[in-house]
Amino acid sequence: MEDQQRLNSILNEMNAYGQQAELIQQQIELIRASMAEVDALFTTLEDIEGKESVEAFVPVGAGSFIKGELKSTDEIIVSIGAGLAVKKDADGARDILEGQKESLKDSLDKMLANLQQCSDIVANLQAQAEQIAAAAQGNMTQTR
Repeated sequence: MEDQQRLNSILNEMNAYGQQAELIQQQIELIRASMAEVDALFTTLEDIEGKESVEAFVPVGAGSFIKGELKSTDEIIVSIGAGLAVKKDADGARDILEGQKESLKDSLDKMLANLQQCSDIVANLQAQAEQIAAAAQGNMTQTR
């Protein structure tokens, strides 16, 4: 009976770590999406740099866009987090974006390490569960 309780405890712990791993995986995907947005902004900055005006599709809401013209490409409003933004030239914007990208990369590395840790713990718990199950199977065979 003690083995069954220990096995149930291990299974519950494995489920908890599995759910945690799933949440971490979702965070990893969000971080990767943010990194892709930063990369896209770098590309856009390269494309518009030095041009007097640029034709673009301007978002107007609900996934809709209107064709428009960006008349000034030498000033960029860049988000710096917490709902704040600053006006920068292209080089200043790139500097901020580099910092954001580095921060995202650090977060990604931490999340990947956390995911690996969860996976290692689950593997260890699974091995323990298999040992308990094998021992219980052996005890049942001996009592027959």
